[in-house]
This record gives sequence, C-alpha cells and structure tokens, in this order.
Amino acid sequence: MRVLDAAMLETDAATVDDRIDAGDVLVARSTRTDGVVGALIAVRPDPDRLHVDAVAVRRARRGRGIGSALVAAAVDRGASDPAIEVVTAEFDPELRDFYEALGFSIAADDANAGRRVGRRSA
Repeated sequence: MRVLDAAMLETDAATVDDRIDAGDVLVARSTRTDGVVGALIAVRPDPDRLHVDAVAVRRARRGRGIGSALVAAAVDRGASDPAIEVVTAEFDPELRDFYEALGFSIAADDANAGRRVGRRSA
C-alpha cells in the first residue's frame, strides 16, 4: 500500500485485499533488500477482461523497466487465463508511449476527457 499511496493512486486497501485474494496483485521486489519497489493491481470488470487498475513504482526506481515488467506480467497472466480475452488500462496521455511499447492499442476515453484507454489481446 505504501508504494501505491506514494504514487497518489486512488486504490483503497479493501480493493487491494480483494485483488490479492484473487491473485491479481503483482509485486516487484529489490534483489538487494527484498523490499517492494513496485506493484500492479488488476481488476476483472468483465469475465473476459483483465484491467490494469494501478501501477506504481518507487520514485527512486523509475526508468529501470519495473513498471514495464509489471504490466507485461499482467498481460502474461491474462494470456494464461482462458477466460481472459483482453487486457485493458486507463491512463493519462503522457503514458501513451509506455503502453504502446507494451503492445497496447490506444484510444481516447470518451467517459473521461483527456484520459486514454489501452487494449491488448490476451
């Protein structure tokens, strides 16, 4: 939760606990200290969709591929689940290149002006 809170993401503890129980939380740990350096929370808003709800990486660890590895692992998780057809994410426009580099197709989010939605087949 501290990594998510530090990134000022709107994910509450109850949602995180629920997603941990479902196996949809991914955590990146330091090989040196074993401390948490990043986390990804995924939700399943539809039976055939895995949605990246939050990705956070400690500020000092950004730019090292941790966020990319977490999102790629979520895509792999979706691909390994026969019920999941697509992995999605909603994000601010400045993250477009990040998600495109991970193979997501990008569109404007009609429900949230200025935000973007990424989709990738699982």
